[in-house]
Amino acid sequence: MTMLRDPEKTVGNMLDKQRLCYIGSVDEEGYPNIKCMLRPRLREGIRTIYFSTNTSSMRVEQYRKNAKASIYVCDGRFFRGAMLKGHIEVLEDPELKARLWESGDDRYYPLGVTDPDYCILRFTAVSGRYYGDMKSQSFSV
Repeated sequence: MTMLRDPEKTVGNMLDKQRLCYIGSVDEEGYPNIKCMLRPRLREGIRTIYFSTNTSSMRVEQYRKNAKASIYVCDGRFFRGAMLKGHIEVLEDPELKARLWESGDDRYYPLGVTDPDYCILRFTAVSGRYYGDMKSQSFSV
């Protein structure tokens, strides 16, 4: 019997229910960099996941140079977590930005939905690893 029967459902539920998750990028020296983010703005299963961020951020600069990325989400109550590995694209499409705009975003992007410092990160997963019940399991996405 497989520990993780439905990665899309299990990991998707974690992404939806946890307020925070972590994204990883690679710096110019090849070291991993991790940043805490608010939960995704939108997800299409667990393959395609969207976040908003500041265009001027160090992370955006890193993704433009090296698109390799990871996302980690954890549920502390049950001591379980999941890592997704893939790549991130930096998007500045006005329609997508408007679609993902949320109330209160002007706190981060004072010029509103057209703020040039507002962009979308689109993460595309290729594989993942789940930890729960003191066991780990890799899976394809």
